Amino acid sequence: MKQLLLPFAEAQHFAAEDFCCAPSNAMAREFLAQPGSWTNGRLVIWGDGGCGKTHLLHIWAATNGAMITTGPDLHGMMRPATPLAVDDSDCLVEPRALLHVLNAAAEAGLPVLMTARLPPARQSIKLADLASRLRASDCIEIGPPEDELLGLILTRLAAERQLNLSISLRNFLLTHLPRTAAALREAVARLDRAERAPGARLNRQIAAELLADLMG
Repeated sequence: MKQLLLPFAEAQHFAAEDFCCAPSNAMAREFLAQPGSWTNGRLVIWGDGGCGKTHLLHIWAATNGAMITTGPDLHGMMRPATPLAVDDSDCLVEPRALLHVLNAAAEAGLPVLMTARLPPARQSIKLADLASRLRASDCIEIGPPEDELLGLILTRLAAERQLNLSISLRNFLLTHLPRTAAALREAVARLDRAERAPGARLNRQIAAELLADLMG
């Protein structure tokens, strides 16, 4: 699958009220509401970039008083004292660090939420004990976004920047951009910058030029 370069990525906010609920993420939301029922106290939420994994992780962490970390930052982490949320758990510098954390959390009876691009069964995990722990965890996919969800995301992103998109331009973006929230976020950021230029006026031709690398 082609990887998109998003050079203008900006800081994101993960408020619960800003999350867009849809059928594609309904099962993930159901599982997150019941950490006490997770198999072995662990849950892996997986899906493509921009599908909402990190947003849900932050919401769950805030609700459950969990510590947030990332796979690359696990090295040297001590025994967790609270529930743990590990974003990008499949991007590990030291696999044994995640194994240590999972074992320590299990001994303490603390739930661990992880996000990843792929489910454990499809990850290249060379450490057998870690592969065993991850595969013995609940695993839920966030599916591809529905048309309605993509439209809602685009509307919210534009509103946050007070960017006025015509119906024609809005339909053009939804038709030609990759069907991911990440691509929509990048597109809106670029269009916002372009609109701020003196005398600028957005239209489909300008959008096509600004977003050619995303649409290609």
